[in-house]
This record gives sequence, C-alpha cells and structure tokens, in this order.
Amino acid sequence: MINFIKNFRNDESGAVTVDWVVLTAAVVGLAIAAYTQIETNANALINAAAGEVAAEQALLEAKKP
Repeated sequence: MINFIKNFRNDESGAVTVDWVVLTAAVVGLAIAAYTQIETNANALINAAAGEVAAEQALLEAKKP
C-alpha cells in the first residue's frame, strides 16, 4: 500500500491535462469579461448616438415652416 501511494504521488501523467484545463478556463473567463465590457460600452455608444440623432431630428423638425 505504501508503494502504491508513493507511485501515485510521483505519477505526473495527468498534470499536463490539469494545466490545460486551468489555462482553458482562464482564457474563457477572460473572454467573457472582455465580451461583457465591450457589450456594455457598445450599448452606451448606441444610446449616445441615438440621443444625438433624436436631438438633431427634433432640431430639424423645429426649423420646418
């Protein structure tokens, strides 16, 4: 039993798989964070542009005879 525990502790065959899983999870997490930030800023830009277009439209409507 002691030999089994020592061999199990020294076996590193699954360590690479664990490393890849952790790295993949980190990349996915960063991608989600970046997407969320981009989506928030894009929505703010869209809303600002819509406000400017609406204001310009109102100004043009007010100038009509």
